[in-house]
Amino acid sequence: MRYAVYFTPPQTHPLNLAAARWLGRDAFTGEIHADNEAREELTAEPRRYGFHATLKAPFELSEKKTEAQLIAAVKNFAEMRTAFDIPQIVVGQLGPFFALVPHSVHGPLQDFAADIVDFFDEFRAPLSDSDIARRRPQNLTPKQRDNLMLWGYPHVMEEFRFHMTLTGPTEEPDRPDIHSVLNGHFSEFINRPLPITGLALFVEEQRGEPFKVHSWHSLATR
Repeated sequence: MRYAVYFTPPQTHPLNLAAARWLGRDAFTGEIHADNEAREELTAEPRRYGFHATLKAPFELSEKKTEAQLIAAVKNFAEMRTAFDIPQIVVGQLGPFFALVPHSVHGPLQDFAADIVDFFDEFRAPLSDSDIARRRPQNLTPKQRDNLMLWGYPHVMEEFRFHMTLTGPTEEPDRPDIHSVLNGHFSEFINRPLPITGLALFVEEQRGEPFKVHSWHSLATR
């Protein structure tokens, strides 16, 4: 069993519903959307993880902690943090992948993500040698390697970039068309604020299985 602390909108939020249709699966309900067949391969990787932004990357639970303690910690953390907005999101690229990303770096979001990484680290079991190898540390920067060993994930703290992945890797000639289709599908949500109103605890029951939402916790209202 692996756990992760992610941002995702509430189950019935229009963005979650639009993303579930795009990816072909709703991580809250497990519902499969058959009209995703034309882009099944394109969305295979993000579909398994569910629509989300990584805040505390997937981890196995420390032998010193229980699932009940983790759930309580997510609930308590959310109750002590105030909801806020990312001022503007857009469809962007991270290398060959497409994702919903902030138009520019937003300090409160960076601080929020760093707080989560630190707060929940006591729940994380140490990485195994195979987990470290899967991250290909030889291809990481020195700072990313340090993050991997200290926090269990390379893309945290100064290396964190908020993104809600929408595709697997794409071929360069196809990218303009994919970008255009994504802009159309998510037109209701891009170029405007994205409210960060809650946190979700996701679970992966067995390695390689789809991640699903275990519980969703509201942040304090503004």
